[in-house]
Amino acid sequence: MSQHRTGLTLGKFAPLHAGHQFMIETAIKEMDEVIVVIYDCPETTDIPLRVRSNWIRTLYPQVHVIEAWDGPNEIGDTPAIKRMHEAYILQKLEGRKITHFYSSEFYGEHMSAALGAENRQVDPDRTTFPISGTQVRGNPFDNRKFLSPVVYRDLITKVVFLGAPSTGKSTLTAYMAEQMHTHWMVEYGREYWEKHQVDRRLSLAQLEEIAEGHVEREELLLKDARDILFVDTNAITTYMFSHYYHGAATPRLTQLAVDAASRYDLVFVCDTDIPYDDTWDRSGEVQRFVFQKQIIADLVARKIPYFMLKGTLEDRVASVSRILNQLSKYRSF
Repeated sequence: MSQHRTGLTLGKFAPLHAGHQFMIETAIKEMDEVIVVIYDCPETTDIPLRVRSNWIRTLYPQVHVIEAWDGPNEIGDTPAIKRMHEAYILQKLEGRKITHFYSSEFYGEHMSAALGAENRQVDPDRTTFPISGTQVRGNPFDNRKFLSPVVYRDLITKVVFLGAPSTGKSTLTAYMAEQMHTHWMVEYGREYWEKHQVDRRLSLAQLEEIAEGHVEREELLLKDARDILFVDTNAITTYMFSHYYHGAATPRLTQLAVDAASRYDLVFVCDTDIPYDDTWDRSGEVQRFVFQKQIIADLVARKIPYFMLKGTLEDRVASVSRILNQLSKYRSF
């Protein structure tokens, strides 16, 4: 009977890039079982361990992922540091037999010896994928060809602008994207409404389609956004329009509104302190004030933090820029 081959690799995966994936995929091809140990490393990245481990779980569901929350932070080639890491990995494996240790680093030799495993080096010279985590952290946008969309989307800060009709959302969203040299998500609901409305109304199912289509387009834009994606409205707005017109929303639209509560890193509400643009497709200035109050009340009820934007376009741009300058996607203010 042939030996059960179990491969092990470890790292920070901060972030997971094509070189890491090549190593994991090589192990999957060669082994019966693959284990990945991923370290918590707050000294290297703000991206939480759970986010990084979920990249691997999503892309490689057949791999067993072990989160090393209490792993050693020390790195280096000294005997003491080597012994520290060896002891920790052996303890974490809880007696599981490893036949092959996969890496492209110097520690492959001593870790393999400690495990009694074959030292399987994969692309140690980085010729197949000339990339490192340090390079990606320094410039994710220019190195995005080395990143799975599953990973890259989690590196982008998602900023959404909410507010009643005629509060300057579209103008501000487009302007910020131009200033930051990135993409912006237009209000898909307006485009859909113009094509499908009958007597200025849409059905419950159509409102659900708006929310679904909006998220799908957002996901496509995330693949090529530079650092930030600016978004004009979201599923919560569509949910509120559904209740305004029908007094109800479909279960799917309701769930999309729930999902929107945690989808965005920053939420801005554009105030009603600018002149109302009374076009034929809007419900009037009185309704603008009512809808604005409802939006704010809904955000409060959902416990979604938001920033109110007032004044001219220049005032609002200054406020958004100031807040963005203080923001790190995975760090509190």
